[in-house]
Amino acid sequence: MITMLASAPLPASSAEPAGGIAGWAVDVMGALGAAGAGLTNLVDTVLPFIPSEVVLPVAGFAAGQGRLSLWAVIVWTTVGSLVGSWIVYGVGALLGRDRTRALAARIPLVRPHEIDRAEAWFERRGRAAVLLARMVPVVRSLISVPAGIQRMPLPAFTALTAAGSLVWNTAFVLLGYWLGDNWRLVEEYGGMVSKVVVAVAALAVGRWFLVRLRRRPSARHRA
Repeated sequence: MITMLASAPLPASSAEPAGGIAGWAVDVMGALGAAGAGLTNLVDTVLPFIPSEVVLPVAGFAAGQGRLSLWAVIVWTTVGSLVGSWIVYGVGALLGRDRTRALAARIPLVRPHEIDRAEAWFERRGRAAVLLARMVPVVRSLISVPAGIQRMPLPAFTALTAAGSLVWNTAFVLLGYWLGDNWRLVEEYGGMVSKVVVAVAALAVGRWFLVRLRRRPSARHRA
């Protein structure tokens, strides 16, 4: 049976985080035990600016200190990821295709056929995207939105999200567990990866808009 120590405070250590997101995670886990790790991961899944690359190693560090069950942490963080993904999926489902198309049509330089192309791509590749995106910083939270908009069958979405989340959560929890007082190395390098993903996405969007802006004058000239 998976045990959870909810009443015992997390151990004091020179490496224990104080303040910031990591400090908040410690406070929640100190109050709720392994379930607190699940709650912090739920919040991370709904709000991408709270990085799981920080929260998960803290949970692993706490397990390594003997105050939380390692397996309970892995299970609860995966449950938190799944519940958070359901919430974001629900937002996408409420938004729906019609509203999404109406909003997208108001974005400068976006063309209707590009919206159709994006929908067709997700219909073909959506399942693989949901699975793999759960292991990519930032994108792991956002991928549930198009899944909800497209109304991907909930059992399939749940299974794929759970599988991808289990791999991601286990990896980062174990890194925090094994590194012990050096758990901040995971935070440091994981944060770098997140920044790279955001930078690449920003460059891709910027390039897309530049291409559209360059094509507009030439189209008017031909007219």
